[in-house]
Amino acid sequence: MATRTVEVGSSVGLHARPASLFVEAAQATGLAIEIGRPDADLIDAASILGVMALGVKHGEPVRLVAEGDGADAALDSLVELLERDLDAEA
Repeated sequence: MATRTVEVGSSVGLHARPASLFVEAAQATGLAIEIGRPDADLIDAASILGVMALGVKHGEPVRLVAEGDGADAALDSLVELLERDLDAEA
């Protein structure tokens, strides 16, 4: 099992556009990926409603977990995505 912790770089946190881009990228990996706060239960990263319901704000850490072939590379790419201010890139 691969795991990563990253601080969310988007100025609006994981809401609206940044959440949508993250969920699309998570789905594109073809792996079961989970996301959540470091000290809380994880949810399916492919669920836009679940990701938005986390209420993660700018600068807050999230934990990503994945299993399967390519899990490390998939999480590395998702970490790079989450570190950027996706809302500013519109």
